[in-house]
Amino acid sequence: MIPTTALHPDFLRLPIAHRALHDLAAGRPENSLSAIRAAIAAGYAIEIDLQPSADGVAMVFHDYQLDRLTGARGPVSLKSAAELGAIALAGGTHGDVIPTLGEVLEVVAGQVPLLIEIKDQDGALGPDVGGLSRACAEALAGYAGPVAVMSFNPYAVADFAAHAPGIPVGLTTGRFLSENWPVPEARLEELREIPDFAALGASFISHRADALGADRVAELKAGGAAILCWTIRSPEAEAKAREVADNVTFEGYLPMIPG
Repeated sequence: MIPTTALHPDFLRLPIAHRALHDLAAGRPENSLSAIRAAIAAGYAIEIDLQPSADGVAMVFHDYQLDRLTGARGPVSLKSAAELGAIALAGGTHGDVIPTLGEVLEVVAGQVPLLIEIKDQDGALGPDVGGLSRACAEALAGYAGPVAVMSFNPYAVADFAAHAPGIPVGLTTGRFLSENWPVPEARLEELREIPDFAALGASFISHRADALGADRVAELKAGGAAILCWTIRSPEAEAKAREVADNVTFEGYLPMIPG
């Protein structure tokens, strides 16, 4: 059993910018340093994603493939950190390239909360998580700002917690529908019930917004878990989500920040 560490209170106060405050109309791609700087300037918390480079560096990038977000092709994990750091993010007008987690930490520098999602490396949400959780822990060593780490894969969370005790951890959760996950149905059925929450020492979940009515979410909330949600795209959706959730992860509009 891993000891539970609570989220910093600002994770529940400041709306969380999904993949940072990205806006291609303003030349700020998702998970870019320009989007991170914009979120800091606006006073929002920030959510980012991690994928590994070929040489084991934690890179801030959502997809497994380079194709959607850059002019390059192929898996992120087959290129070195130096190679990835030379790849421009599509649609950017601020010189954005794929950043390392270390570079992001230097920019954020504790100014706002940072929520980090470790992307599944097993392929079936199983135990073969590779070295990404450890690379994340190593990058965060000595970081003093409010930070928390989560993943859809409980094994990735456990591996991170083993290398970075004292940093709050949680689970990214949702419907786990088979059309969205190339994973055996038995595993998806298991994950829908969020069975690993207590054993991981998790203090929060970030749940799919349209599934916040699930009985398990209510049970966790009644037990003191913080409930975040993803991804909110309008004030109306935010108001609905906040009937259950303590905070929202948003994109495409600018939520109000409580005074």
